[in-house]
Order: sequence, then structure tokens, then C-alpha cells
Amino acid sequence: MAKRPLTEPGNRVRIIGGEHRGRRLAFPDSPGLRPTADRTRETLFNWLQSRLPGARCLDLFSGSGALGFEAASRGAGQVVLLEQDSRVAAQLEANRTLLGMASILVHQGDAIDWLDRPAEPFDIIFMDPPFADHLLTDCCRKLDENGWLGRDPRLYLEWDLHGPAPELPPHWVNLKEKKAGQVAYALYTR
Repeated sequence: MAKRPLTEPGNRVRIIGGEHRGRRLAFPDSPGLRPTADRTRETLFNWLQSRLPGARCLDLFSGSGALGFEAASRGAGQVVLLEQDSRVAAQLEANRTLLGMASILVHQGDAIDWLDRPAEPFDIIFMDPPFADHLLTDCCRKLDENGWLGRDPRLYLEWDLHGPAPELPPHWVNLKEKKAGQVAYALYTR
């Protein structure tokens, strides 16, 4: 009996810059998983260009791993990928191994629960959760209150343009914001 492949045909994301530019990575189907579009990623990483080398990054809802692998390819010092779905996390680990990216750590778990653990401050945090779950408000509060933010952090958020915008801690400052298709995305600092 043949094993079902981990990924479905056509589920691929491309690294668009850095050491692994052009590499395509597979990812399985999972409810709510939608990789950040190439054009949006290009804009985001232009915003982060000067802060990325050596930075500690957290991709809180990794999914395809597009944001985390892109950050590692462009010189981040360490990237933690957190993914709730065990099949998706297994594929992230397989992609990390395929590319030999020792700077990436993959963890499988729920983001809300994970943020209640003892904190390790990060310089850059990516948050692109499944839109239907409306998790950004709780995650931002926990990041802020539980010590997850480094001295001068950058926080990237994506949300459904036609849904509710997240409620953010009052001392977070919007640095950049754009819209693309059905998505609003922004970069904040504290």
C-alpha cells in the first residue's frame, strides 16, 4: 500500500531573496493555510532589510513557512517556526533539513498556549494566523505582557481586509501599512 504524500500537487512556496533565492518548498493542505504572497513578502522584507541580519525572529503561525524561511535566507540569526498542525510542522522540519538551515527551529503547538510559556525575547515577530480564527488581538496582548518583545521589536501582522482589525496594545506604533487584494498588512513597533 503506497503512503499518501505529505504535500498535495502544486502546494509550493518560493523563497524570493537571499541565500536560497528561487528555491521552492512544498507544504500540505491545512484549513486556513494561505502563504503570504510574493509581492507582499517583497514589500515586508524591504521594510525589514536593515534589521534582519542576525535578528531573532518568531513566525508565530508558520503554515507554509514562507515568512520564516525568507527571513533565514536573508540572514536572520535565528528563526523559530511555530505551527499547530502536526503534518504541516513535519513538512516545515523536512524543508529545514532539505535546505540545511540550522538557524531554523520548528516547534509544533498552539500559539496562544505557547505564548504563556517563559518568554524568550524576539527582535522580529511575524503574525499571519488563519483569518477565521481572529487570534491577533490575544496574541499581541500576550506578546506585549509576557516579555516576548525585544528592546526595539518589529511586529508584522496580516488580517482580512473585510474582517475586524486587531485591537493592539495602546503603546504600539504603526510604522507601515498596506493592502493587497483581500489582505491588510502592517509593521509595528513598541
